[in-house]
Amino acid sequence: MKKRVFLKKGRKKSVLMRHPWIFSGAIDRVDRSVNPGDIVDVYDYTGRFLAKGYINPKSQITVRILTWNQDDDPSSDEFLANRLKNAIDMRMNYFDQSVTNAFRLVNSEADFLPGLIVDKYNDTIVIQVLTLGMEMLRDKIIKILIDMLSPKCIYERSDTQIRKKEGLSPKKALIYGDVEDRVEILENGFRFLVDVQDGQKTGFYLDQRDNRKEILNFCKGKKVLNCFAYTGAFSVYALKGGAEKVVNVEFSPSAIELGKEIMKLNFLDERSEFVGGDAFEVLRKMKKRKEMFDLIILDPPKFAHTQGSIENALRGYKDINLQAMKILNPGGILFTFSCSGAVSIEMFSKTVTWAAMDAKRDVHVIKRLGQPIDHPHLTSFLESEYLKGLVCRVI
Repeated sequence: MKKRVFLKKGRKKSVLMRHPWIFSGAIDRVDRSVNPGDIVDVYDYTGRFLAKGYINPKSQITVRILTWNQDDDPSSDEFLANRLKNAIDMRMNYFDQSVTNAFRLVNSEADFLPGLIVDKYNDTIVIQVLTLGMEMLRDKIIKILIDMLSPKCIYERSDTQIRKKEGLSPKKALIYGDVEDRVEILENGFRFLVDVQDGQKTGFYLDQRDNRKEILNFCKGKKVLNCFAYTGAFSVYALKGGAEKVVNVEFSPSAIELGKEIMKLNFLDERSEFVGGDAFEVLRKMKKRKEMFDLIILDPPKFAHTQGSIENALRGYKDINLQAMKILNPGGILFTFSCSGAVSIEMFSKTVTWAAMDAKRDVHVIKRLGQPIDHPHLTSFLESEYLKGLVCRVI
């Protein structure tokens, strides 16, 4: 028996435009037989079929769409295997794993598997199951991943705040095989160590791969400051690109220790320094000490988690960019990023402009940066284009 959700009159447009979220306010009624996590058929007010997805009344995003095809069975092994194969094949065919063996295999809504993240670190797979509907499909997905990839290890990092909004408890556990304390990976031929058990996100910021490579073109002979450095991946590229010295600013002591290991692994530790502390405070102290740099990298965590937090986020982005411009030598280069999906590139660019005005500096934007091929975004789902960056020449 079908389990049905009916939308309010006039609320079908976003579904027809293939946006994958249906919010609670758009729903008129739900069949009594529907339970949280069930796959449901979505109909408009007149009873016309629109899509299929999974439902969670506890979440503001009540239905997440899996398919717009009425004949599909999203809970079937065949459907899930096809979705996973399409996503994984695209990445496997693109990357030369003798050069880069760490990349995202499944990117949630952008791969039509909302609530599922799958990252590959060499022969270790890390998954995040973020939603109730995907939790119901979890065991099937894990079996398919084992059959498809034959990994050494599958580790789950479903320990994010998103799960609480779904009524789920955080989860972090070894699912399959044996996990290493440090997983060694290759990225563009450079060596890195990843803590998949306790590191940020799933252990590494895979989405910055192409942007890190861009740094190589700007660093020769330069003094570089890397703020929000985490384990110093941008710094490895900067030093490989000929930087004279890199100062890494990072709040987490464990990230600093792993960053030092990575520098030694790449024989770069003599030109690398780690400074513990809050980047906002450290930049102000550097200004007082009249320290100056030739290139600064700003890659902060997400400042805007919701639409309601955008204003505060923009203040944060303005402040951090302002402080950076104050200690950047004339003609210096600023790599500045936002990973807040709620903040558009237009908002971010204006914020950098306001920072430049307050710093009394002129700024050339010489390049825009974004997400790599393994983090695709949907044109129908603007929220999936979350990462934006600017390469600026500050005069």
